[in-house]
Amino acid sequence: MEVNTMSMNDFITPHVRDIPLSGIRKFFELEAGSDTISLGVGEPDFVTPLHVREACMRALAEGRTMYTPNAGLLELREEIAGYLGSSFQLRYDPASEVLVTVGSSEAVDLALRTLIGAGDEVLLSAPSYIAYSPIASLHGGVVVEVETSAERQFKLT
Repeated sequence: MEVNTMSMNDFITPHVRDIPLSGIRKFFELEAGSDTISLGVGEPDFVTPLHVREACMRALAEGRTMYTPNAGLLELREEIAGYLGSSFQLRYDPASEVLVTVGSSEAVDLALRTLIGAGDEVLLSAPSYIAYSPIASLHGGVVVEVETSAERQFKLT
């Protein structure tokens, strides 16, 4: 009887499989369960405020459990556009120029996905946020790090 020697890695495309595990994830695993305050994965060090949790429970009780539009709820996009207008004098059409994401990593991923073509060089200041390089690579970009330093206040020169 022949034994199947394939592993899950045999099914993962090399450009995904070869992305190294990020240091931030290694650190997150080390600190999990300890009494340290982790800022590593963008989580706050406090429980979600009660009024927010109550609003979520109300939404569930009202049956608001279906998918939203891909760009986010229009009401939310209108509020975002209004905030940008009143706070920064920026004018955006909430129906066509505002997009809601679940976080900054998704926003960066979507932006780079629309801009990077196979083989495009992506200039990335170093040091930088750990996810930028893998996101660029996943979309066919070739990352070129541009070193910065504390002496120059991490400015590109």
